[in-house]
Amino acid sequence: MSFITDLADDLARDTLKVMDATGQDRLYVEVAEVLAAASTTMEEEYLTCIRVRLAERRGRAFLTKLAKEARSRAVDGTDAPET
Repeated sequence: MSFITDLADDLARDTLKVMDATGQDRLYVEVAEVLAAASTTMEEEYLTCIRVRLAERRGRAFLTKLAKEARSRAVDGTDAPET
């Protein structure tokens, strides 16, 4: 990773921690606005890091849900997913 990517990713990780702690799900937009005033390059890299991390969270949540449903069906003895 480049220096700016490292900085942006560190900031993205910290932002996500604060978002989780405060429940402010759009906080990253406010941080991006602050960054844009100082460096559009940093803003773009930060937004890329945030989007990738948010997408990974969504993907992981989806897989976790599917795994729980599969385990539940295995325990219940049902093979087909419920609709």
